[in-house]
Amino acid sequence: MTKSILVTGGTGKTGRRVVEQLRANWVVPRIATRNPKDESHVRFDWQDPSTFATAFENIGAVYLVAPTDTVDSLGAMQPALEAARQAGVSRFVLLSASSLEEGGPMMGAVHAWLRINAPEWVVLRPTWFMQNFSELHHRDPIRDESSIYTATDDGRVGFIDAKDIAACAAVLLTAQSVENTDHILTGPEAVSYDVVADTLSHQLGRRVVHHRLSVEGLAARHRDHGLPEDYAATLAAMDGAIANGSEDRVTGEVLQLTGRAPVSIAEFVQQNVDAWLMQQEPAYAE
Repeated sequence: MTKSILVTGGTGKTGRRVVEQLRANWVVPRIATRNPKDESHVRFDWQDPSTFATAFENIGAVYLVAPTDTVDSLGAMQPALEAARQAGVSRFVLLSASSLEEGGPMMGAVHAWLRINAPEWVVLRPTWFMQNFSELHHRDPIRDESSIYTATDDGRVGFIDAKDIAACAAVLLTAQSVENTDHILTGPEAVSYDVVADTLSHQLGRRVVHHRLSVEGLAARHRDHGLPEDYAATLAAMDGAIANGSEDRVTGEVLQLTGRAPVSIAEFVQQNVDAWLMQQEPAYAE
């Protein structure tokens, strides 16, 4: 019997797109989720070892998305990773981040574990997602206030569409063989948040403003929106790093892996205009 592919985080930001890419290529993956809804799903919880055996049964490759409720990614994932190896899983494709080096914090520690323990492994290290503008924390201010708030100053980012990350993952999960290495994934150009605001303004027909905050001011804004103090400070500091050039790069990895160029920010905005349409007031009957 041919072994299957397990997609952890299979209903999440990249996981569901990995599933779509695999299905488009006639591959039927097993979707790992804490709340299964149909026969393509299997119950899986990083913190519940009783879910491991069924999830990894007859699996040859796994797409790994770390749990988001802890910064100790390896501590949370290692029991399941060891169970996967014992079940015969040979290939692991880990979603990490461009800012996380092998052996570093969070997924960087998982990266190091894979090098030592996995027969076949690849680590995807994408830069910031374009979906931050259409689905996550920038969406509502853009839609409701025509505003983007950052502490990035003129710093540039090679923003990447989650679909392009998923396309790379799907290729690597199904390839005959892989090189045990990591790939820094970016879009086709590095742009500032001013450029993003201008692109949105052009497509939406209204002015979208990039508000330049200090790192401390952005941390305060995050706290005001309910984030814990430490997390708010960490997120704001990442913007400070962008201001200092940490994400100002473009790689050709998406084209190399998939054979097609990644989506540009202009294309992404055009494709997702509906995400930022202002809410219309209800019409009242006379």
